[in-house]
Amino acid sequence: MSATTELLSNYQHVIEDLTLVTGGKGVFDIVVDGTTIYSKHETGRHIADGEALQLFTDLVGPDVPRYGT
Repeated sequence: MSATTELLSNYQHVIEDLTLVTGGKGVFDIVVDGTTIYSKHETGRHIADGEALQLFTDLVGPDVPRYGT
C-alpha cells in the first residue's frame, strides 16, 4: 500500500491538503505542517509499508482517532 493511500484511508477526516511533489534523484520526503516526518535522503532507504502511517499517527497523537473508528 502506498504512503498516500495509508494516510488518506486512515486520516482523511483531518488531512486538509495532500500534495505530491516530484524531486530529483529519488527524493521522497513526507512533510506535515512544515515538519519532516520521513526523508529518504536522510535514511538512505525506501519507506517501509505502514511506516508513513505510524509516523503520522505518532505526530498527531493518540487523541486523533483513525477514520471510521
